[in-house]
Amino acid sequence: MRRRVGIGLQRILHPMVLLLLAVPAFGLTCTTQSQMSGDQRGELRLAAMAIAGHVQAGDTAAVQAQTISAVAAQFSGIASSIEAVKAPLQHATLTVDEMYLLDATDLKAAGDAEFFCGLPSSTLTVEISIPNLPPGKYALAVVHATGVANAQALSMVLANDPAGSSTWKLAGFFTRPMTMGGHDGVWFWQQARDYAAKKQLWDAYFYYQTAQFILAPVDFLTSPNLQKLQREAEQARPDGLPDGEPLHLSAGGQTYSVTNLHTGELSNQLDLVVEYQATPAQDPVAARAQVTSVMRALLEQHPELKEAFHGLWVYANTPNNQHPFALELPIDQIENSSPPAGQQGRATSNQKRQTG
Repeated sequence: MRRRVGIGLQRILHPMVLLLLAVPAFGLTCTTQSQMSGDQRGELRLAAMAIAGHVQAGDTAAVQAQTISAVAAQFSGIASSIEAVKAPLQHATLTVDEMYLLDATDLKAAGDAEFFCGLPSSTLTVEISIPNLPPGKYALAVVHATGVANAQALSMVLANDPAGSSTWKLAGFFTRPMTMGGHDGVWFWQQARDYAAKKQLWDAYFYYQTAQFILAPVDFLTSPNLQKLQREAEQARPDGLPDGEPLHLSAGGQTYSVTNLHTGELSNQLDLVVEYQATPAQDPVAARAQVTSVMRALLEQHPELKEAFHGLWVYANTPNNQHPFALELPIDQIENSSPPAGQQGRATSNQKRQTG
């Protein structure tokens, strides 16, 4: 399986929850895990663990039965996420890592809600921002699935049953890997600092991005540490990233437009994933030649990438998705020789897990 982080927002499975710098609403309160009563902690923990257990078992019907009606009616996104993590979660140990109670009962109507959650014995806060939130009582619970090769963070927005009972039901579901390429987010953060100190800003930036993706369980939660990480990433941001205008590469008398760069994992090794606009209606041999030309051109323009990544995974996107082509090659094969015949362009549907 393969995972990626990208320039831009994570694809959110339910529109109720998005990263937003919201104007604080009055009357909203957040209760951290240490501030909850024993009964509150116990009820929330039981609900989160029950849903996580169904996810681990791949029992989408059971999860849907514990989901509020508005989300259960559009359940395909959550079902796809459950299917994607079912195999990695087999034999994992489930533990509740974070819990927050979010009281929005004072809202007069659905609106943007920003919760400030004070940390114990500190003036620092965790911020949780949710747009278009209806009045009610909610919670955020993060469950860690560890003890397996691909540890995962399962984050759940829970809501009190609108029917009026005190039952917690699922209102949003999100998954994140806790490692990439065999390393955790703190390791990527330190490596990013080391690359930045050597002025290898392209390597530093993508390692910072990977650290942020792993360390933040969801995009709509921020903490002092995550804010510090984001500031460092912005300070290391190099020129020429394709987040506004494409990155142009010249090879073989042609110019190619790279539209997206992000990191990804294949066989527990970190790749840089490249998406570019390709010439449509090419036969496989011509498509492969063009993709390898793009790989070489990128490494010639930014040779420091050779040090930070196992290889490149390139997607040749064509208008209307006509005959798209994808190929992953290790750095040494890109530089030194043509890849062996068995290393043909690989379709992405079963090779790569998308997160953005």
